[in-house]
Amino acid sequence: MDTVYSFRKLIPSLYRQAGGKGRVLSLLFQKKYPVPEGFIILPGSFNNDDITEIAWKLVFTHLETIRNEYPETSFSVRSSAIAEDSALASFAGEFETLLDVSSDTDIKKAIREVRVSRHYPRVKEYSRSMGIEVVHEMSVIVQRMIHPDISGVLFTADPLTGNRIRMVGNYVYGTGDKLVSGEIEASEFTISWAKGKYEGPAELKRYHRKLHKLARRLEKELGCPQDIEWAVSDTKLCILQSRPISTMIGHNPMTGEYNDSLTGDYIWTCVNYAEAAPKVMTPLSWSVQQLMADENISMPGCIWMGNIGGHMYHNISLSVYVYGMFKMKKRLDKFSGEFIGEEALSDTRISRYLAPIPSVKLFPAWIQGIRIKYRWFTRGLKTQTFIRNTPTWCHEMAERIIKIDNSQELAALLNDEIYPYMRLSFSILMAAAEQFALNMGSFRIEMIELIGKTETNRLLTCITQPEEMLASMGPVNGLAEVASGKINREEYLEKWGHRMAAELELSIPRPFEDPAWLDRRLAEFNESPYDIDELRTRQRSEFDIVWAEIKNQYPGKAKSIRKKIGRVTEDSRRREETRSEITRVAYISRLWCLRAGELTGIDNDVFFLSLDEIHSLLNGKEVHTEYIPARKNTYEKYGKMPPYPRVICGRFDPFKWAEDPNRNTDIYDSHKSFSESREKVTGGNMINGIPGSAGVVEGLVRRLDSPEEGNSLRKGEILVASTTNIGWTLIFPRAGAVVTDIGASLSHASVVARELGIPAVVNCGDATMRLKTGDRVRVDGARGTVEILD
Repeated sequence: MDTVYSFRKLIPSLYRQAGGKGRVLSLLFQKKYPVPEGFIILPGSFNNDDITEIAWKLVFTHLETIRNEYPETSFSVRSSAIAEDSALASFAGEFETLLDVSSDTDIKKAIREVRVSRHYPRVKEYSRSMGIEVVHEMSVIVQRMIHPDISGVLFTADPLTGNRIRMVGNYVYGTGDKLVSGEIEASEFTISWAKGKYEGPAELKRYHRKLHKLARRLEKELGCPQDIEWAVSDTKLCILQSRPISTMIGHNPMTGEYNDSLTGDYIWTCVNYAEAAPKVMTPLSWSVQQLMADENISMPGCIWMGNIGGHMYHNISLSVYVYGMFKMKKRLDKFSGEFIGEEALSDTRISRYLAPIPSVKLFPAWIQGIRIKYRWFTRGLKTQTFIRNTPTWCHEMAERIIKIDNSQELAALLNDEIYPYMRLSFSILMAAAEQFALNMGSFRIEMIELIGKTETNRLLTCITQPEEMLASMGPVNGLAEVASGKINREEYLEKWGHRMAAELELSIPRPFEDPAWLDRRLAEFNESPYDIDELRTRQRSEFDIVWAEIKNQYPGKAKSIRKKIGRVTEDSRRREETRSEITRVAYISRLWCLRAGELTGIDNDVFFLSLDEIHSLLNGKEVHTEYIPARKNTYEKYGKMPPYPRVICGRFDPFKWAEDPNRNTDIYDSHKSFSESREKVTGGNMINGIPGSAGVVEGLVRRLDSPEEGNSLRKGEILVASTTNIGWTLIFPRAGAVVTDIGASLSHASVVARELGIPAVVNCGDATMRLKTGDRVRVDGARGTVEILD
């Protein structure tokens, strides 16, 4: 097999050997970009760092081919290491580059100099700093030398802030090495991303339209913001190199580090997501969530759901931009207001962070959205069938997984049966969630116009299920039934043993997998028993009072309002039942992964691979299992971090943020100084949040970080936590009220608190920073306020 290939002839199977730069140049050349001719000398051409005689003959042939077309041309000789210009690091300026080389003797010498540069101390130091192997395999690129009139770089996004609204660049006269070395001062310019508006020196203006078009095309071709080297020679624009902007890379697969806040200047929120995944996610669990999101939300190059320091965040900027383009801002307000809070979208800062998307992307995305919504709707009609059939499907699938002894058979089971069922379950949940949010949002707007915001909050925060109990209430009600002998232990674990705090994290065992789990919960119940019926009766009484007032004041509308209340409570019941059954399906995913770990011999290390990597491993393909220790280390570091801000604006460094003792979990804005972005956490006696569940209670604070600390909560104390979910349900009956940093009117804390008649205020932002165990507070659930009394 040849070891030297022209850009025209390099095939995809050789891309990895060709290195980042060689792969991209060949790809672009073959796709007719204005890339100067050249060829790649693969690693197999060398004996250590000396080119072999056979390879040199091939090099000479390629040189002569180019010289025949371009007489008296000279060449540039550059590196193309495996990790160079990759999604991990750029290695810009670290390896040797030689320009304007002409004779065969000088070219051969230059090839060796470039190869030897992989051993330079600066390369080793840079590699260590980026968490990359110190010893580099390297290809060498020989390319026709361009003698430019102008040389420059163009970033398709601002590399310092991540802003996607404009491209930024600079240029010099002559060769680009003067730009890199800083020998002469460069001229700066900008080009707006969407429309190509140019701002800069007049001499470059004649080229800006073509540069803008090429840059947009390159970003789409290569799938992320690009750092482009370009040159103008004899009025012709050439592309010399294109690589990912290293400061905007959101994931390092070697170390398992995630930070999608670097991928653009956006607003992110973890409200709602933090409830579903309160703990750091392993690479496997995150890859499953990505797979489900990609299946249902498609817009190439745009990140709707991101990972920041191991936690899921939603890109608000992208949603606002897309819904705004389609004149659907009101629909977004209805949906998002219920799930993430109204103020998340009304913040005056949001215009600065809007994600620019060209209209050419929006139409196919709109068509895709209609297709997805139709699928949600049709599958949503099958919700009851899904809820009824899932326990049986999970039971049968679990038995099949345990019996499989063949790796490829296990891989096929994922593709053929488990993955399709996961997609079905996710679509049904999305249908149920959107229907609930839109109906509740519409009802809220209607009632505010009729009776005002305060009374609407009072009504909505005391709505409860009149007859059938929510699925979220099952674990807490079932515990009382086990204690009273109404059901046995096996029945409890069969119905609710799959529910837990971190249901989306596949590495954590489910309650029914721990024989002692139910014993601990029963001991806690016996120490502080509760009466669910009494609590729910109190809530219904509160609702009856509010309803009587509305009926007396608006008798002509009472029937219509009551019908709509019935609809939103039914939507709530369906959504909660669907969520419960999806967690059963999540357990099947966990069981499949555990079996994959057994069959491949990596056991629980399987959770530090992605789903695609596990599938490849089962099919005997090469997988970088050597990355697992570094990914574990990153996971442990993320796990020690305090709760992140509920809203992040722009770039966020979780480690730098965590060093500040006065940090909070409200809003972080990278465009302000660190101290300015931090909300004031001292002074004042009022904390404002979102109404969650009606009622006014005074009591002492019990500040908790996890439901495992729940046995310290005394009856009547005010539970204060960053967020809560189904895993906290068992301690809710002991709480006098619930206060959370993160949440919305449809979050777990609000829904369950309403069912139990417990006042709740959610989305306070920094309650866990301002309140400590022992503080006395007054919680007003209908107004959404927490007053510090002592």
